[in-house]
Amino acid sequence: MNINLKSKVIGKIASILGSFLIILRPKKAKELSEYRMALVHNYKNMSLQERLMRSALIKKLDKIDDYSEVAKLNKNFWSNKKATELFDKLEEGFQNDFLPHCSFIFKILKEKLSKESESFTRLVEIGTGNGDVLNYLYSEFPQIDRFIGIDLSVDQIEINKAKYKNNKKLEFVASDAIEWVREHGARNTIFVTSRGVLEYFEPQLLEEFLNMIYSLGNTIFIAIEPNGKDHNLETNFNSELYGYEPSFSHNYPYLFKKSGFSIWHFSQQPWHQETNMQTFVIAKS
Repeated sequence: MNINLKSKVIGKIASILGSFLIILRPKKAKELSEYRMALVHNYKNMSLQERLMRSALIKKLDKIDDYSEVAKLNKNFWSNKKATELFDKLEEGFQNDFLPHCSFIFKILKEKLSKESESFTRLVEIGTGNGDVLNYLYSEFPQIDRFIGIDLSVDQIEINKAKYKNNKKLEFVASDAIEWVREHGARNTIFVTSRGVLEYFEPQLLEEFLNMIYSLGNTIFIAIEPNGKDHNLETNFNSELYGYEPSFSHNYPYLFKKSGFSIWHFSQQPWHQETNMQTFVIAKS
């Protein structure tokens, strides 16, 4: 039996078992599926039975094609306490995913900054989550004065403030990113998103956001964002929905260039067991 056929057979068996467990444990099934996004993401600490139920429940999710509805559902999730529970489980992701697979892009950034005549005084992480990435960047770029982490989750921001209270260079703000940049955006700023933030922006809103940042002058944007595995960024310049959440697979190099940025770096690598691609971009205004 070849690998693909074996995988399909295992998946079919898991789905059947999961559907059976949903009938036996309706209360647990309702709890698991209370939030669509939590069902998709919160699986690492699930028991085997819960994972089987999750697999069956995901396959029953209604397809959503309305961009505004997708953006609304995603924003509601990332601003509530279910998101805080997920951030708590992402600490191992920092060690097992970010450091080995994503940190290389900041080594590239260091090299680029060494050749820049104008210095950068602030680094802003949009969608900072539990703050692990921002804390790492603080240690990697000691020449930068302020490190600001923005997130929709008020609860998570309060946790971060307590966790990093002894580091006076780290600041955490509960805010919508667009509103924050509109009020506090300034030149000489490096913006960062790490492993899935811009994917929750509607296409038109993302274009407006990038235009706003470009207009600040002397900014750098490092975007580490997922793309659907079938989204060919060389030929398809449109944004499209992907995944069970769903979220948006944007053509990041195209959108940055459309807003006026120069692309300093672009690369991709398989992500999440090769079901998606992780895209890396360094863009300079």
